[in-house]
Amino acid sequence: MSMGNTKYNLLVTKLDSLYDCTVRDCYEHPEYLKPALKEVYTEDYNSIIEQIKVHLGDLSNEDDLANFFKIMES
Repeated sequence: MSMGNTKYNLLVTKLDSLYDCTVRDCYEHPEYLKPALKEVYTEDYNSIIEQIKVHLGDLSNEDDLANFFKIMES
């Protein structure tokens, strides 16, 4: 999920049109990101969540990030 990617741009557009938010806003509102991400990256959704976790490393265990991933994985 990289910037400049067509699917990424579609995700950004969906978040803006449906929730009037950006990808950065989704840290505080994972409930916005989850359905948009699942719609755009249907078969790659779980892989993307795992890639985010790997990128964050130990930070993904912090309370607020753990809550973010709990919502994203539910």
